[in-house]
Amino acid sequence: MPATTVTSGLIATSSRVDGWKVQATKDVTYEIRVRDDVLDVNNTDLLDIGDTTGQVRRFVVVDANVAQIYGDRITKYFRHHGVEHELYVCPADETVKHFETVFDIVAAIDAFGIDRRREPIIAIGGGVLTDMVGLAANLYRRGTPVVRVPTTLIGLVDAGVGVKTGVNFNGHKNRLGTYFESTLTLLDRTFLATLDRRHIANGLAEILKIGLIKDARLFELLRVHGPRLLEEKFQGVDRSVSRAGEETLQRAIHGMLEELQPNLWETKLERVVDYGHTFSPTIEMHALPKLLHGEAVCVDMALTTVLARRRGLVGDDECRRILAVMRSLDLPTWDAHLEPGLLVKALEDTVRHRDGRQRLPLPVGIGDAVFVNDVTAAELAAALEELRGSTDG
Repeated sequence: MPATTVTSGLIATSSRVDGWKVQATKDVTYEIRVRDDVLDVNNTDLLDIGDTTGQVRRFVVVDANVAQIYGDRITKYFRHHGVEHELYVCPADETVKHFETVFDIVAAIDAFGIDRRREPIIAIGGGVLTDMVGLAANLYRRGTPVVRVPTTLIGLVDAGVGVKTGVNFNGHKNRLGTYFESTLTLLDRTFLATLDRRHIANGLAEILKIGLIKDARLFELLRVHGPRLLEEKFQGVDRSVSRAGEETLQRAIHGMLEELQPNLWETKLERVVDYGHTFSPTIEMHALPKLLHGEAVCVDMALTTVLARRRGLVGDDECRRILAVMRSLDLPTWDAHLEPGLLVKALEDTVRHRDGRQRLPLPVGIGDAVFVNDVTAAELAAALEELRGSTDG
């Protein structure tokens, strides 16, 4: 057989062709829009993706809690626009974030008979729901477009802007998942008005994360305005607080995307946005359902802030300020599940996840970070005791 030349990225491995190396690239583009009141019938953002000629059909997955509050408005919206639709109401919290729930979603999609090229799935709910729907959409016929409408603060600034999907498995957080971009994400802070205070605080933890490791201005916004933002749920009751809220959300989302965009598939394992996510997955799963995700992240950040202080990376005053801001945002700095053996186990699991190294981000002052690979069990135990002494428990 004659030698084969390179054509369209296909490479023969030798002149006598007994194998091929296939090279291909895939462009990924997805859009995130900030909108107020996406369920207003005069707003057409929900219909911008997919075919809107002829009979328009949409399969809409809605968080059960969201459906109680907004179900009638969602139905009214699609009826107003003449859209044939099905509202699939789905329980969505960490206790049901597993493949069985995803299978139920897929079965409902299949029963609806969706056209995967022309009829995107619409997901309306918190980060747990959008994670599960994203995974279902990625698996269904090897990829179906999704429009995400996150309804929680953690969804707006974290879960709703990246490309990861996932479910819990075998007692581990998000152990099964994929990378799959939603075609469009609509960020609507008016949904936050119906959240309880605790879930606002839960999202503030992920905002605080960005402030601590890359944006000192964002940390300062939370220090000065955070308690009012928590109280007003980012609804802008007071004009000056409203401006602070807008800047806080913008900086948090932009900061997150700035880190995600060049590393969507996490080929680079040193990620500053992993701050707060070294010990928290194990803590969260052991404390389930006591701790929300952001609360577990904050406990992790409190511990690693003390760890950084003990290494001289964070000053004494900075450490006190960080812990004070956490408490001012109604976030925990301690949990009863914190004990040396569990932390060592969590770190070992993280090392496996990060290709054999800790790659543990620690804050440097406020607004910067460094990666370390030499944290010891003794060091964790000492930091734990110091944190225990600085908290009310």
